[in-house]
Amino acid sequence: VMLRNLPNNYTRNMLLDLFNSEGFGGRYDFLYMPIDFRSHAALGYAFVNLVSHTAAEEFRHQFEGFSQWVLPSNKVCSAGWSHPHQGLESHIARYKSSPLMHEAVPDEYRPILFSNGVRTPFPAPTKKVKPPRQGTQRMLV
Repeated sequence: VMLRNLPNNYTRNMLLDLFNSEGFGGRYDFLYMPIDFRSHAALGYAFVNLVSHTAAEEFRHQFEGFSQWVLPSNKVCSAGWSHPHQGLESHIARYKSSPLMHEAVPDEYRPILFSNGVRTPFPAPTKKVKPPRQGTQRMLV
């Protein structure tokens, strides 16, 4: 599921707390909330993988139109299917050798995995992980 129009001052932990408080604890196994490396602010969207189709439908229903943020914000969330990446295996394949997994990238900027509500390590990269770049400029290193 892709969540759009999230508050830019939200953190990954705030988002996880929100999911859990709305009854989805243990029902998701992947989260990636992109962060701007320069401003250190959230980009306003996130990718979440739910453990079942039923959980994903309930999650989409719960967060479509959501606006009860713990921080002041006028943003209204939009929840839809993520394209082209659907399913845990697809998300892992997309990110495990990504520059996001470079040692210079802070943990809170990286995608994370869960099993039964407990954070688990991301699989090791299958190729050398290059540092993140923006254009020709390296970021964070």
